Amino acid sequence: MKLICNPILLFVSILCCTSTFAQPFINEIKAFRKADSIKAPAKDAILLIGSSSFTKWKDVQEYFPEHTMLNRGFGGSSLTDVIYYVNDVVLKYSPKQILIYCGENDIAGSSTVNADTVFERFKILYGMIRTKFKKVPIAYISMKPSPSREKYLETMQKGNELIKTFMEKQKKAAYIDVYHSMYGADGKMLTNIFLSDKLHMNAAGYQIWQGIIAPYLVTN
Repeated sequence: MKLICNPILLFVSILCCTSTFAQPFINEIKAFRKADSIKAPAKDAILLIGSSSFTKWKDVQEYFPEHTMLNRGFGGSSLTDVIYYVNDVVLKYSPKQILIYCGENDIAGSSTVNADTVFERFKILYGMIRTKFKKVPIAYISMKPSPSREKYLETMQKGNELIKTFMEKQKKAAYIDVYHSMYGADGKMLTNIFLSDKLHMNAAGYQIWQGIIAPYLVTN
């Protein structure tokens, strides 16, 4: 009998096997579970998932007061981490829209990860989400530039382009480009929008994101 291999299931199986004894970010996930048990998240919220650019956006609700925002980003995570915890950070909720910011740490965390790797991982995550939420709008926010990761910019841009092309072909999907707005008119990366670590953004950086993201948020 011929066996048919589902690539998503195979990937998740391998990931789960390798993570049986080591569960990175488990404390962050437990914190989400505790928060949900104390107060049930609102249904039809806009769900943010991904890495630290979302995690550190602790006042994201203030930037979008006309929307209900649910932030489930956990700092340092890669796409594989979000895939591993997809039940906890995505599938357990009933969002009206899902925003994804992830991929930077995949590239910065391993010399063997290239743009194609990020793209393939993203497609797996997208497929898992879309399997349950067939009509929920999904938007991917481009990987951002930052002074501390200049050596990865070319790879990030290639990854962004691959994901952009993919998202443009999907239904109820969008690619949100924040990358280019983080450069000045002189073509140089803005430096005053980052914290002292030259990686994470300050309020000025998030204000740029606010203006770009707002038009993509669903209102009903």
